[in-house]
Amino acid sequence: MTTSRPEARTAAQATFPRTSGRERGYARTDVDEFLERARLAFESPQSEGSLRASDIRSVVFPLVKRGYQPDAVDAALSRVEDAFAARERKEALSMAGTGAWIDQTRAQAQEILDHLTREPRHRFARARLLGYGYRLDEVDLVADKLAAYLADGRPVTVEQVRTVAFRMQRRGYREEQVDALLDAVVDVMLAVG
Repeated sequence: MTTSRPEARTAAQATFPRTSGRERGYARTDVDEFLERARLAFESPQSEGSLRASDIRSVVFPLVKRGYQPDAVDAALSRVEDAFAARERKEALSMAGTGAWIDQTRAQAQEILDHLTREPRHRFARARLLGYGYRLDEVDLVADKLAAYLADGRPVTVEQVRTVAFRMQRRGYREEQVDALLDAVVDVMLAVG
């Protein structure tokens, strides 16, 4: 006869520190369920509805009292995303061949670079008239750094791109456009490994 023991919990349930006091963290059940789904998808990549690296990057969890500390979960998700991206790169290389993979990644990088090198203050659409968006100067600064990375190989890490944050301003850049471009940069960075 087997009995349920606390030690039988998944590794995710046992590893992340919780928030305390009034601090909010990620809902533990949601995080645990997602990480279990990711584990199963990684172990069985051909399964229906399998996850991709971009799915890991875009997951959002509700904030609750006594939840998991977001920094700890985000760090783990970054590692999971890296593992999925490495597997996707390996699969694409074996299916398309190295030359085709390089050409595809180079074309994607060039498209991003063309966007990043637009005139400052005109790189993305603006928020509506009374709306708020990302600060133009901050986004333009990051855009310049990413352009230097893509054009000249200047050092930028995937983690720096994943964690970049911008303050808001009236009539700033539209968040969804900036976020989509940052996601595309991460995809290129992970593609080249």
